[in-house]
Amino acid sequence: MGIAAEALKDFKGFNLKTNMPEVEPITGGHRACQGCGEILALRQAMKALGTNVVVVSATGCMEIITSPFPQTAWTVPWIHVAFENNSAVISGVEAAYKAMNRKGIINQPDTIFLAYGGDGATADIGMQALSGALERGHNFIYLCLDNEAYMNTGIQRSSATPWGATTTTSPAGKYSSGQATQKKDVPAIAVAHNIPYVATASPAYPVDLMNKVKKASLVPGPAYLHIYSPCPTGWRCGFDEAITVAKLATQCKVFPLYEVIDGKYVLSRKIAKPKPISEYFKLQRRFRHLTEDQVAMIQERLDAEYSELLKKCGVEEK
Repeated sequence: MGIAAEALKDFKGFNLKTNMPEVEPITGGHRACQGCGEILALRQAMKALGTNVVVVSATGCMEIITSPFPQTAWTVPWIHVAFENNSAVISGVEAAYKAMNRKGIINQPDTIFLAYGGDGATADIGMQALSGALERGHNFIYLCLDNEAYMNTGIQRSSATPWGATTTTSPAGKYSSGQATQKKDVPAIAVAHNIPYVATASPAYPVDLMNKVKKASLVPGPAYLHIYSPCPTGWRCGFDEAITVAKLATQCKVFPLYEVIDGKYVLSRKIAKPKPISEYFKLQRRFRHLTEDQVAMIQERLDAEYSELLKKCGVEEK
């Protein structure tokens, strides 16, 4: 039995009817945009972790909206650092606590260490620091809150922006179909570091998300979670449609939900009757320029990627 499997063998999980935590490490009164799916995802994650946690935040939307001086929405220790170094800072915090516990300066062996950043801070600017922290084996959780662009600074493309999406730096036009590269598979990069736990999650499935975050806190060593984070402002969908879009992302095979426990893939939710990608696209004006042929090409790629995931998970495709 691997490290993660051993740590999780007695895990019971949360249940909406019986043991959903009431604690709110992020309070109301933050300044997120209407309908923001990212703050919802972060709130769910923090409810799962509780208050015995130190949080390190990269620059980005969640840093801006939760900490407008002189207020803060955080009720737990929280550190704002640069775009590129949240993984390096959480590594130092974890190492410092380990040393102080060893020397008897403090007695806090169960403190949880969490770093989070958007897709820009994770897939682009912070990739080097994240890779180093995963490789060194620090006992921490990393959350990538993926809204598929640099939203805080004006909806610029990132390497997590999907092919064909229009952004301010990859605009669709007469000679352009928007983003010209495919979305970077950061969970696969995390898996390649041979860490104990990797998972994808979505605020549209809150119990699944919270259980995965809780699992990550129980596993010794690094854990990486890639969380789908709808952005109505940047995606040009309705402010009341973030969860609808998030559900469609999974139902249309855009964002499948799975875990990788000790290197073994486990499918969290199999889509029995997948919906066409066109249903996902039609709610978001960032894709409205795509032609039928382009949509068909994207559908073909998604089908192939989902089939490959099912094989990794040992699930038959019907």
